Amino acid sequence: MEKMQFKSESKRLLDLMINSIYTHREIFLREIISNASDAIDKLCFISLTDDKVGMSRSDFKILIKADKENRTLTVSDNGIGMDKDELENNLGTIASSGSYKFRQQLKDEDKENVDIIGQFGVGFYSAFMVAKEITVITRKYGSDTGYKWQSAGADGYTIEEYNKDTVGTDIIMVLKDDTEEDKYSEYLEQYRLSSLIKKYSDYIRYPIEMDMESTKVKEGTEEKPEYETVVERKTLNSMVPIWQKAKKDVTKEEYNNFYKEKFFDFEDPLLTITTSVEGVVTYKALLYIPAKTPYNYYTKEYEKGLQLYSSGVMIMENCPDLLPEHFRFVKGVVDSQDLSLNISREMLQHNRQLKLIEEHLEKKIKNELASMLKKDRENYEKFFAAFGRQLKYGLVSDYGAHKDKLSDLILFYSYNQKKLITLDEYVEAMKEDQKYIYFATGESKEIIETLPQTEILKDKGFDFLCCTDEIDEFALNSLRTFKEKEFRSVLNDDLGIESENKEEEKEEGQDALITFIKETLGDKVSQVVASKKLKSHPVCLTAQGGISFEMEKYFSVVQPESGMKAQRVLEINMSHPAVKALKDKVTTNIEEAKKYVQLLYSQSLLIAGLPLENPSEYTDLVCSLMI
Repeated sequence: MEKMQFKSESKRLLDLMINSIYTHREIFLREIISNASDAIDKLCFISLTDDKVGMSRSDFKILIKADKENRTLTVSDNGIGMDKDELENNLGTIASSGSYKFRQQLKDEDKENVDIIGQFGVGFYSAFMVAKEITVITRKYGSDTGYKWQSAGADGYTIEEYNKDTVGTDIIMVLKDDTEEDKYSEYLEQYRLSSLIKKYSDYIRYPIEMDMESTKVKEGTEEKPEYETVVERKTLNSMVPIWQKAKKDVTKEEYNNFYKEKFFDFEDPLLTITTSVEGVVTYKALLYIPAKTPYNYYTKEYEKGLQLYSSGVMIMENCPDLLPEHFRFVKGVVDSQDLSLNISREMLQHNRQLKLIEEHLEKKIKNELASMLKKDRENYEKFFAAFGRQLKYGLVSDYGAHKDKLSDLILFYSYNQKKLITLDEYVEAMKEDQKYIYFATGESKEIIETLPQTEILKDKGFDFLCCTDEIDEFALNSLRTFKEKEFRSVLNDDLGIESENKEEEKEEGQDALITFIKETLGDKVSQVVASKKLKSHPVCLTAQGGISFEMEKYFSVVQPESGMKAQRVLEINMSHPAVKALKDKVTTNIEEAKKYVQLLYSQSLLIAGLPLENPSEYTDLVCSLMI
């Protein structure tokens, strides 16, 4: 029998197919099953108008058979089959696709009813990644003659007539020998085959069957159990994806179970989102918002993205381009027939379709979250506790490009209302004479509530937001305004209240005292001023310039080598007894007055949550003043 050569630069091209185009060799089974599904689709389509086919849709199936003794894996279908010319054209010419030609021949109205997966004619050759020899036994519908195609790779192939009783195709792969690095035998294990089918081909629309071994108790031995191995033919795929079903036909429990099984979570999701879009790009999506933050969410190991399917075949397990970064916590699947896949079906040729889907999904997720915020506040606050920080990062990212989309989803703790509120709720509750949205940063709301700088706001009845996340100040600074109301930091900014009061007369010796304090502290502070904020506290620190104290703390952790420091302004409450005592000491005991200054400065550092420059020196200072 004459060996024929592949109709191309076969060796180079086949080497490319095996070694370069596909990154994961396990996908060979996906490709072979997809080809089988395409072959069934063709015959199923013909059966709609040709009674001679003698088969209904329920008769079509794909059969998997693993033979460990002979190291063969067989995938069989009862689809349309191939004749000799098609074997030569489709298998003898690399990158020639019978499925593509079949689809091209269809009328436009019929193309919508036939969902052919194959496009490039290269999927078949992926089997050579695991097989050292492949045999194809096939018989085309309408023909009495079957054929056997056989190849061991780039050296060529043979075709001969073969007596095949039924229409369809058998692909028999003789697996490569195992090595220390590569265990090809795994593709003969039923658990491995069933898991690959579940992973990649679960939603192929025809049953994928395989004889499965299991152990069960022999009948009549229930009291003293005896076990036997039985072989049962089982269907390994679901066929109809849950997202393809009408929402009314799926229970909440079914949606939740799918989520937990698919994304390995023990808890029900907080929110389930379904959407179906037709237009420039057509797709269906089933999305979930988890109830809790994944343990690795804020690590490099966490992979954002949605599972991407094309006509029920999984293309990517985590497609990052389907989600904006601020919604990276969303899990789910997207299925579209409109994707322009590359030759390996592992990647996309370009991202225009993905960009359109991402834009649609972003809008859908935003609207669903806004609806939850309005209608189910309790669950929204649970969501925000888990992923609110991510939304705040979204305000800052891309130079604030997303702030208009996200600002109405952000919650902060309100001092006046003693609960989480939106920025809109803050503005609605503002007093008529309040000009700004005030916020204060700190490690906890309990600490923030006792800050000296907040006293003047409390006296006026003005609310302020308690910001405890390291990202909060960055986020609010990125917003700058909300509903034309400017944000003002209690710790850093002029609150716009002090100027409303008449300028108080300077106390006698005030300028001299301020000069003395500044000279004593030197470069530790950039300025010393008489405070118009303080009521019951003697001192506080205010940051001057573009860097706040919270920013200083943040950069000291993430970029300690940067040396970024806020400019410290020491505010003095001239009417406080401690400051009056200091003033008296300046005239009676200059050295002790200097100690008073150092003590007040250390207190201001502690109040601001900044580290003492020398804790031991501070304790010695306190002790010296006690003696």
